[in-house]
Amino acid sequence: MLTTLAIAHDRSLHTLVVSMGRLNLVTGANGSGKSNLYRALRLLAETAQGGVVPALAREGGLQSTLWAGPETLSARMRRGEVPIEGGPRQQPVSLKPGVAGEEFGYAIDLGVPVPTQSLFARDPEIKREVIWSGPFLRQGNTLVDRRGARVRVRDGRDWRVAGEHLNPFERLFAQIADPRSAPEVRQLRETIRGWHFYDHVRADADAPARLPQLGTRTPVPSHDGRDLAAAWATIRETGDAEALDAAVADAFPTRVSTCWSKAGAFRCSSASTACCARCRRPNSRTACCAICCGSRRCTHRARRR
Repeated sequence: MLTTLAIAHDRSLHTLVVSMGRLNLVTGANGSGKSNLYRALRLLAETAQGGVVPALAREGGLQSTLWAGPETLSARMRRGEVPIEGGPRQQPVSLKPGVAGEEFGYAIDLGVPVPTQSLFARDPEIKREVIWSGPFLRQGNTLVDRRGARVRVRDGRDWRVAGEHLNPFERLFAQIADPRSAPEVRQLRETIRGWHFYDHVRADADAPARLPQLGTRTPVPSHDGRDLAAAWATIRETGDAEALDAAVADAFPTRVSTCWSKAGAFRCSSASTACCARCRRPNSRTACCAICCGSRRCTHRARRR
């Protein structure tokens, strides 16, 4: 379980440290930084998947994701007495997301590259990566420390060099993941690879989740929801079916969801339940009654007219 998420110099977030639990709800006004918090977590997930640099490129490059305000926030800025505006910089600019769990923590420092004639001169450089044990980073609990091209791994009370030729675009998880010499790197990488994000699940008529899909036992649904029906059936057979039904009924009190398989193809469907006996039969697909739920598509009123 994640316990802490930390971000520095990411879009509208100058410096932020958030304590996390098993369930976290983020609320706030528009433009307050909720999406930026989520994007930072997704960027950390890309470090284990191999797409941290492409992920930044899809968002317009490192310059588009960096904090554009001043290096330090004055007291008047913090009190809201003066606007937060950028100015001359004296220190190098970099994007620094990090996360900590019950066992290990990980942080990465992505900086502006040195100007070159390369066709990839705009790609960010990985300046530093750190893995530590416990909820907070300290010098005494650091396990792996990557600075530039050099990687050191803790070996008792000393340090052992695990690599000296990492390219600035190469991730620690891709180059130093030997289960014998650096087991914590491999364990943390596999943990991060187990993260799942469902913010891009489509809900249109042609969405993968609405179409019949070849299904197998699926404990965790995929990012796009294409195996939702198989995951639903898996929970009902091997998990807590009553808890699943209760959660769906609580979220959608006027809907009934079912899942079935035909010739190996799985599919889910949802139908309205009757909220007014005068309007329709139970489990019919007719719109809800305007008296009960406020819908203007009342079949009872339509017949009366």
